[in-house]
Amino acid sequence: MKRIAVLASLLIAAGVTSACAVYVPDSPAVAVKPQGGVGNGFCPPGQGKKGNC
Repeated sequence: MKRIAVLASLLIAAGVTSACAVYVPDSPAVAVKPQGGVGNGFCPPGQGKKGNC
């Protein structure tokens, strides 16, 4: 019975002392270029021939 109490107290102590914090940036780290369409100067391959840009 004493072993279980010691094991339980060690597990509780390990759980309390191992607190973690995860920090996530507010803005995305990768800049995403807008794809296709009128007004942004980018036309995907083959879309100009179809008249979509």
